[in-house]
Amino acid sequence: MSRITIDGIEIDAPEGWTVLETARFLGLEIPTLCYVEGLSPWGGCRLCTVEIGQGERTKLVTACTYPVEEGLVVRTATKRVVEARKLILELLIAQCPTSKRLQDLAAQMGVQEVRFKPKWENCIYCGLCVRMCEEQMMAKALGFVDRGNKLRISTPFDKSSEECRRCGGCMYICPACTLRCEGAQPEEVLCGRCESSTQPTCLEVHDNYACWMGLTGDCGTCVKEGAEK
Repeated sequence: MSRITIDGIEIDAPEGWTVLETARFLGLEIPTLCYVEGLSPWGGCRLCTVEIGQGERTKLVTACTYPVEEGLVVRTATKRVVEARKLILELLIAQCPTSKRLQDLAAQMGVQEVRFKPKWENCIYCGLCVRMCEEQMMAKALGFVDRGNKLRISTPFDKSSEECRRCGGCMYICPACTLRCEGAQPEEVLCGRCESSTQPTCLEVHDNYACWMGLTGDCGTCVKEGAEK
């Protein structure tokens, strides 16, 4: 066991636990994207960034990959941490504005603008599909190809893989495969419609309630243009 402190709470964390696992055990919310329970932690998206250390000797680390250690001091919601997460989310949304998962996170975290030119790509390179295929489906039909701005995910030699079982696991777990909840007609890259709960329900626009904010009708943010007139 290692005695650590998270947001002022002291806890004896079992050896082998990560900061994220310990925080969740305490009920502390840390946003994640590339982390899914049951898959190996990767730390690629960095949305789970937290601040460790004290005084001037602090640094930002990914909670999903950082192991607990004796005397560790962690803060999960400092100004530095929140600003870092928002910046990371801006970059991710600029990469793939159509991801509903990213748009929901932006509303949840209070992101008001995206200051980067949108690329409108269909992948954020979180690696979830690769890990799902290898670790849960035991297929290894997907992998990363090239580096830098040429990085992409593909099958070996860009050909149909004989290892692929057409299970759909890669699409099921992909945060970029689901279209964003557009409401009426979003004018900017950032949808932002899930921020307010004062509008009529999104069920007036969509057949199904598909937002993160609660039970059907609790949110009520997607409104057809001129619906209130």
